[in-house]
Amino acid sequence: MPMETYDISILTDRRYLEPRSRDSYVQNLLEEDRLVREALEKRGLRVQRINWDHPEMDWRLSRYVLFRSTWDYFDRFPEFEPWLDRVKELTGMINPYDIIRWNLDKHYLAELAAEGVNIPPTQIIESGESATLSTLVAESRWKEVILKPVVSGAARHTYRFLPGEAAKLEDIYRRLIEKEALMIQEFQEQVPRKGEVALMLFGGKFSHAILKKAKAGDFRVQDDFGGTVHPYQANSREIEFAERVLALCHPRPLYARVDMIWDNQDQLALSELELIEPELWFRFRPQAASLLADCIVESCFKES
Repeated sequence: MPMETYDISILTDRRYLEPRSRDSYVQNLLEEDRLVREALEKRGLRVQRINWDHPEMDWRLSRYVLFRSTWDYFDRFPEFEPWLDRVKELTGMINPYDIIRWNLDKHYLAELAAEGVNIPPTQIIESGESATLSTLVAESRWKEVILKPVVSGAARHTYRFLPGEAAKLEDIYRRLIEKEALMIQEFQEQVPRKGEVALMLFGGKFSHAILKKAKAGDFRVQDDFGGTVHPYQANSREIEFAERVLALCHPRPLYARVDMIWDNQDQLALSELELIEPELWFRFRPQAASLLADCIVESCFKES
């Protein structure tokens, strides 16, 4: 690999570096990475796009790495975690390393709840827990339950079930809990009806929003499962909620996506906070790529 130096390395998944097959999913990904790259280059920065696990890349040759479409990290976490810890000694990270590490694990939801952020009723089950899933679900007294890992993405090992169905998942639960922490949540009945709202923020300030809706008969809003994405006009209450969540993050992220739903009491609740490699739907507001680039220049290259 040529020994070139870069101001920013935009990180992707090896499958999406130069994909031969380009369905709408891949095309959207490439288009949004292009918008970010061009916005950075217009500000005089030297930029490359590269997969995070490239075997020949010397990360000392890039001043910063920007996580964009590293969408295999949660399936390859035993590889990704040590890579992350090693590379943070060689280059700067956008967002900062400490906030990436914190956001990798959904224990952060409990921390934000302790600060007064409304989240769906949640119980985290640590790896090695001996209690059965049936017991834990019965103790929750919830009418319907979601089970998923604390490190996950794209609805990996996410299950929706009634308490009486917990025994059917016992084998899967036992295999997972031996290796990783899991969480159970009370199912929020508004999600299939109202969907999930995602607010994009740069420098802690709101930029734009979208609405994700599950296909009929499903609860998962991800497009992997037939979910759809729609333009959305966030109201002042939703914007205030998102900005308050980010104000509790230390260090403060340069870019973020705050996913929120309406809970079973019809109140706004944080479903997920995406600070590592969130899809930011620049295609719905291309000028938002310029907002991100401005934040990066101001924070990282102001003295250059």
